Amino acid sequence: MPEPRPSNPLLFLREEEIRQGMELLYFGYRGFTAGPDSVLRPLGFGRAHHRVLYFVGRNPNMTVSALLGILRITKQSLSRVLKELVAKGFVLQRPGTTDRRQRCLALSAAGEALEKQLFEAQRQTLARAYREAGAQAVEGFRRVLFMLADVDGHAYLLGHGAGAPPARRGAR
Repeated sequence: MPEPRPSNPLLFLREEEIRQGMELLYFGYRGFTAGPDSVLRPLGFGRAHHRVLYFVGRNPNMTVSALLGILRITKQSLSRVLKELVAKGFVLQRPGTTDRRQRCLALSAAGEALEKQLFEAQRQTLARAYREAGAQAVEGFRRVLFMLADVDGHAYLLGHGAGAPPARRGAR
């Protein structure tokens, strides 16, 4: 498979290099989501449903408010997606233990099975890409993606074991 043409280190901030990076992100994301999309489509679900399943699975008993903070979507959008996931038995909602007004979310057994199936499709895609690219490329990829995330994303990633990517050698 042909790789994107190598960048001259002095040219990496030029418009053409930035555009190529944007295209790589677009097509990479399309390839990364193709497997889960094919699983979700027959259920009448889309990527918003996948994101909810993923983050609720990673953070059992999280509040709706916390999920809104991660996804940065409107309450109305999340409400529609959650309503569908709850109605089809993939997500459970419970009142909070200290504040009964809170709604805490968890995956049902069916939700866990679906999330596992979606994860497996993406795990295979990402593992293949990591193997083919090599350790040094993976380190650089992780560092770039981390730097693309905002402050809230950094806080989430650092709090969930992703950790900050290693600093560039020789950086202070």
